[in-house]
Amino acid sequence: MYNRPKLDIPKTSFEKVADLIGAIVFISWIGYLVYAWGQLPDQVPSHYDGAGQVDRWGTKWGLIILPLIAALLTPFMAFLEKHPEWHNYMNLNESNIEFQYKNSRLLLNTMKNEILLFLAYISFNIIQVSLGQAESLGIAFLPVFIGILFGTMIFFIVRSLRKK
Repeated sequence: MYNRPKLDIPKTSFEKVADLIGAIVFISWIGYLVYAWGQLPDQVPSHYDGAGQVDRWGTKWGLIILPLIAALLTPFMAFLEKHPEWHNYMNLNESNIEFQYKNSRLLLNTMKNEILLFLAYISFNIIQVSLGQAESLGIAFLPVFIGILFGTMIFFIVRSLRKK
């Protein structure tokens, strides 16, 4: 196996701001969940169909699952961000290694924070539906979610392929 060098590349301003926004969103999300907990009915939406309509209800304790997923996924992805030498690359060489490491790290950072935002939005929406302040997740949610995640991946993959 090829042993790629571990480079000390400082986080970009974009990564720092994205992580700060992610942390603020996560803390706000938990705060809102705690604030709304006593107002929530025993049954809350637990699943949405592709059109964003509630198709299954469950106990409000299920609301803990999404922040738990975020609390596990975020540090795991942050750990992987710190080790770009472990990532897979095409066309990696001496002249582009720093760019490729940064690009791969930026991809992970962006996706980590996008997923965090989407999970927080879903949780917020579940609370809103439960309190009668919204009817559904909305028909646009799934295509927007998929479009943003795949758009992010495509953007960074194309960037990587262009830098030979």
